[in-house]
Amino acid sequence: MQIQESIVNKVAQSGLVSIDLAAFYPEGERVLYDIKDNLFHGLMLRERDFREFVKDYDWSVYTGKHMAIICSADAIVPTWAYMLLAVKMAPFALSITFGDLNTLETVLFQQKIKALDIEKYRDQRVVIKGCGDVDVPVSAFVSITERLSGVAKSIMYGEPCSTVPIYKRKD
Repeated sequence: MQIQESIVNKVAQSGLVSIDLAAFYPEGERVLYDIKDNLFHGLMLRERDFREFVKDYDWSVYTGKHMAIICSADAIVPTWAYMLLAVKMAPFALSITFGDLNTLETVLFQQKIKALDIEKYRDQRVVIKGCGDVDVPVSAFVSITERLSGVAKSIMYGEPCSTVPIYKRKD
């Protein structure tokens, strides 16, 4: 007599809903624009020179890119200078953020997570996938957890076969 064993996928039967934040990764090149290159002697921004540069520069080079604007030099840069850059980049760039590339990545993920319809996770046992090919900022994990904690039955971190419990609603 031959015994035939069937393979059972316990993960599939668990009722877990998996979220891979890597799927939220917005396409498009990330570019840092450092206003330090526009400073006079690396110390200050001269309005006339800056306005002339802004008027003459070909801003179309930022077409389809996510832009981060900073000043890495220890200089006083008036707020209007960043605003002027934003106006010139806006017709071309996919997005513009004040801050470094890490800040830009955080903002891009925040926008995607904020737009997520969380109702489909109501009363679900959710696993937020922990590793992948895309470098997801920690802020994205915090943001998705904050949004889901109001609707999900439970939230776990990791892989469906090996999770770390994060939240469980008290019924």
